[in-house]
This record gives sequence, structure tokens and C-alpha cells, in this order.
Amino acid sequence: MVLSTAPDAEARALADALLEERLVACVNIVGGVRSRYVWKGSIEEASEALLVMKTSADRLPALRARLVALHSYEVPECLAFEVGDGHAPYLAWVLHSCRGSPPPSP
Repeated sequence: MVLSTAPDAEARALADALLEERLVACVNIVGGVRSRYVWKGSIEEASEALLVMKTSADRLPALRARLVALHSYEVPECLAFEVGDGHAPYLAWVLHSCRGSPPPSP
């Protein structure tokens, strides 16, 4: 699972590009995020959307590279978390969606 933030107006375009390229299986876009952070020595605030992206470990390097290339921020957030457990059919769907193939039948 990968987290990133983006301007509200940019979030959907980022999600669509990553989905079309099969770098992610799903992106949750959580709007209404207010972020406060230190940037170039000043405290800043921005209205953003949080992107929660589901991907496979083997797609992570390509996802990271593409997210950075597409993102409007000079230093975009890209935090990856390993999923230790989950509903097996859902995890299989994520793996197969990132590869562009249907999951095996149960």
C-alpha cells in the first residue's frame, strides 16, 4: 500500500494514469485533507487529497518513478507500507489487476 497527497484538482488525473498503466489496482481518493508542513524554512498549509494506492511489491519501483514524474510537487510524498495480512481473494485481485489479468477462479 502506498500513500501520497496531491492537490485536489490533480488527484483524479494521477489515479487514472496509474490505473491505466496497471501500476495500481485501486486508488482511494480521500478529499478534504489539510496539510501543514515545513517547506523551505516556513510553515505552510495546503488543501489536498490523500491517495491510498494498492499495488504489488514488484510494481512498487515503477509506481514510485511514475508518481514522481507525473506529480506537480517538487518533492511528492510516496510512502510504501507492506501489507502483512489481508483477505486472500482481495490480495489476489490486487496482484492480478497490476498485471492486467483476471484473478484465478476460487
